[in-house]
Amino acid sequence: MTSETRTAVVTGAGRGIGRAIAEGLAARGITVVCVSKNPESCSAAADAIKASGGNARALAVDVSSGAEVAKACTGLIEEFRTIDILVNNAGITRDGLLLRMSEDDWNSVIQTNLSSCFFWMKGLIQPMVRKRWGRIVNIASVSGITGLPGQINYSAAKAGMIGLTKAAAKEFASRTITVNAVAPGFIKTDMTSSMSEGETAKEIISRIPLKRFGEAGDVASLVTYLCSDEAAYITGQVFTVDGGMVM
Repeated sequence: MTSETRTAVVTGAGRGIGRAIAEGLAARGITVVCVSKNPESCSAAADAIKASGGNARALAVDVSSGAEVAKACTGLIEEFRTIDILVNNAGITRDGLLLRMSEDDWNSVIQTNLSSCFFWMKGLIQPMVRKRWGRIVNIASVSGITGLPGQINYSAAKAGMIGLTKAAAKEFASRTITVNAVAPGFIKTDMTSSMSEGETAKEIISRIPLKRFGEAGDVASLVTYLCSDEAAYITGQVFTVDGGMVM
């Protein structure tokens, strides 16, 4: 990977999949801006990377706010001139059946999980276009491919990310900017901690051909590859990382 002068923004980098992605990119010599709404978590992620010899800095941003993201993007471009790699990973869940779901729960998930991708891409794409090189990876979910009951809002947001990915891939292919989506299945994170043990875990694992929950590193390995020069001929694709659950 040719990455000695490249800079990446990873949203939701404070923990779980986002942190693993940030650490994976930093391990390959990329300067990583660790974004999280929580200042303490993104600082902890950036400090861990620096302690391991990498380059990173923390940036606390509420990604659901278009104004906050726009301000952050302006500052990043002033500081780095170009952000070469964008990984839209930040996401939340507000699960519930449709009949009981509030409008606020719907809007919160759509704004944080889907609209944030639009905000970041719009704010960072111009320097990539001028440089004629860029990598964008959107972290979707198998929920956006198959739909899951009790996750109307989450499934809709993740399905929207897939459509956004394909449209953007076509818009920016002529500028050598690739845009792909990665759709994790059941990955061991704080978000799935309530499902990873006991009878619920047994039922889930029975539906996974590889018979285990995934690790954050399983997702990070693929994302790191998609951000490399070696992945130059891959764009507009959706890759599941789910132990074979969706095929």
